[in-house]
Amino acid sequence: MIEEVSSGGVVIFGNTILLLKKFNGDWVLPKGKVEKNESIKDAALREVLEESGVKAEIIKYIGMVHYKYKNLKEDEMVYKTVHWYLMKTNSMDCTPQKKEGFIDALFVHIDKAKDLVRYQDERNIIVKGLNILQS
Repeated sequence: MIEEVSSGGVVIFGNTILLLKKFNGDWVLPKGKVEKNESIKDAALREVLEESGVKAEIIKYIGMVHYKYKNLKEDEMVYKTVHWYLMKTNSMDCTPQKKEGFIDALFVHIDKAKDLVRYQDERNIIVKGLNILQS
């Protein structure tokens, strides 16, 4: 089994959250692999910037999620850990990175974001992040 570590962000601007739309139509939060000799915090900020063009700053660590998926190229199971940070930004300017597989980047109202994201673990992370904001 392959082990993979990624990091990403729930990026807030006012009462909106940054979401990215993949080529297959799924809406997701920005995240990606932690590079060698890179902290999970730095990876989260870098991935948000690379995938969306948004420069964000970290407010607080939200938590991590674990899941497994099958890597079709190597025909092997991947055990993935994703670390999530609550972030804020000063601008709604965002540009989806097509080379990263994204066709749209939008700041979506917090009430709609939970319903739009494709994966339940990302819905849960959004809720956790919003709870941190309100505490």
